[in-house]
Amino acid sequence: MAEKRVFPFKTIFMSKKLVGYLIFFTVLLIGFFYFVFRGTDNWKVKMATLSYVKPFKFTNQDGEPVTDANLQGKITVVEYFFTTCKGICPKLNTNMKEVYAQFKDQPDFQIFSHTCNPDTDSVSVLKHYADSLKVDTKKWIFITGRKDSLYQMARGSYLLDDPKNNVEKIEDQFIHTQFFALVDRNGKVRGKIYDGLKAIELQELKRDITRLLKDNL
Repeated sequence: MAEKRVFPFKTIFMSKKLVGYLIFFTVLLIGFFYFVFRGTDNWKVKMATLSYVKPFKFTNQDGEPVTDANLQGKITVVEYFFTTCKGICPKLNTNMKEVYAQFKDQPDFQIFSHTCNPDTDSVSVLKHYADSLKVDTKKWIFITGRKDSLYQMARGSYLLDDPKNNVEKIEDQFIHTQFFALVDRNGKVRGKIYDGLKAIELQELKRDITRLLKDNL
């Protein structure tokens, strides 16, 4: 017959005591982090950094230069469109106007709308288009420039189009994308690439703009 093993009472007591200590210190640690981080967003998962905006120089609807320096200290939503588009662009800019309306009074917020058809969308054409939207062009900026440079930025910096499309001749290329990018104060593309035609992703974009506006880092 197998011998029945008897555990000493003292061993059981010490095990229970150890468990008690572990529970106590776990609760203490949770309490510490709660009091340190309550009222802040530091406990939240940080928004992903997708890419870094490369240096650029373009022209806005007033004929003034726009460079990567204009991104510094601002939270910027970026899109590509063209003024004669009858497809997705009107819907995209209706949705973008909703974003603009919510954040236009925030001093650190702006929108960059790049043309993907600079042969047609000259400075004067963009000016007329901006005026038709009745927006503040210090907050919502319309941008034109060299087609190859605009497309390189869309693909290499903002990730709004597949870089593999760059293998074609520039005159044969045409970007037609419904996506928005979000750039933080330091020129980093953050969060995700947002589908400007989907209501749920528009809400995600607004939420992430709010987070970045609160973030002073």
